[in-house]
Amino acid sequence: MTVPTANWSYPTAVKFGPGRIRELADHCKAVGMKKPLLVTDKALAPLPITAEATGILDAAGLGRAVFSEVDPNPNEMNMEAGLKVYRAGGHDGVVCFGGGSALDLGKMIALMVDQKVSVWDLEDIGDWWTRADASKIAPIVAVPTTAGTGSEVGRAGVLTNSATHKKKIIFHPKLLPSVTICDPELTVGMPRFITAGTGMDALAHCLEAFSSPFYHPMSQGIALEGMRLVFENLPKVYDNPNDLEARAHMMSAAAMGAVAFQKGLGAIHSLSHPVGAVYGTHHGTTNAVVMPMVMEFNRKAIEDRIEKAAAYIGFGGGFAGFHDQVMELRAKLGIPESLSAMGVQFGDLDMLTEMALEDPSCGGNPVAMTRENTRALFDACM
Repeated sequence: MTVPTANWSYPTAVKFGPGRIRELADHCKAVGMKKPLLVTDKALAPLPITAEATGILDAAGLGRAVFSEVDPNPNEMNMEAGLKVYRAGGHDGVVCFGGGSALDLGKMIALMVDQKVSVWDLEDIGDWWTRADASKIAPIVAVPTTAGTGSEVGRAGVLTNSATHKKKIIFHPKLLPSVTICDPELTVGMPRFITAGTGMDALAHCLEAFSSPFYHPMSQGIALEGMRLVFENLPKVYDNPNDLEARAHMMSAAAMGAVAFQKGLGAIHSLSHPVGAVYGTHHGTTNAVVMPMVMEFNRKAIEDRIEKAAAYIGFGGGFAGFHDQVMELRAKLGIPESLSAMGVQFGDLDMLTEMALEDPSCGGNPVAMTRENTRALFDACM
């Protein structure tokens, strides 16, 4: 018997519940912000919830500065534009407001505002994060408006290299927001396809963490309950966007997925990252497309574990029953059936295979990913 050894980390202060956005200014002040920059995305910037947030900041004397030039798969050019606005405005902290793209890019701005190294030197490889000057990282308050990525309780952000079209995970412990406000009222106005895609992203995080071979029993338990919450509540919010209780449970599941995937991710993410980088597809939706094929790919390694999950969630039929529930959920949410349906071309599969094998997520897959089996998996996803 081998006694396990591991390093674990768990998240930050989370202010959870309807109406908690009204506390935004107080939490900004508590972490030392006097002139924050609110970072959001282009679609969210003109909406009432953003106006409410900036109004709360302005009423407290913190200004109402906004940066919103954030692409769906943000890149270093978005980051440089944001840094220019941050420096020109004399800001002293970042409010990350929105979905995963805005949260990730806001964290990158806070990280890179006064560093002497390139952001690519801080990729999540070994101890590369120690290259950053931690004292120069600006304070971060996170306000998710979707229930998917869980970036609000994470210590990393995903940034696409615009030259190579490769997504890179940038890590530093101080990228964990000092305070996170999870207000389910902010998610009510999401378009249905965003509700679907972000919700499936949360499921992918929980499923891959649960399937990962690494030792992390706390994450294992969180991933299991996170999956249950998604299966129970995602159909509810898809059918009734105003179901605030189900919206709250989905926000919990999203944060739980991000906490859980400290245990590892796998082939779902290593396939979807390059597809998203090259084709600009929605990350969570891409995860949902490849999810059942990756489950079959990993079946021999995860079947017993998934049978236990199925029993806990209340699905009959073991692994096959769980797989069927994934397929039914995808169909209900209008998820495309294949990567071909998302516009992926067969001629790009060799390139995408190489990119998938370079993605750090593949190291957490329960079945070792090789050039041959990864290309075959892409074929299955087409």
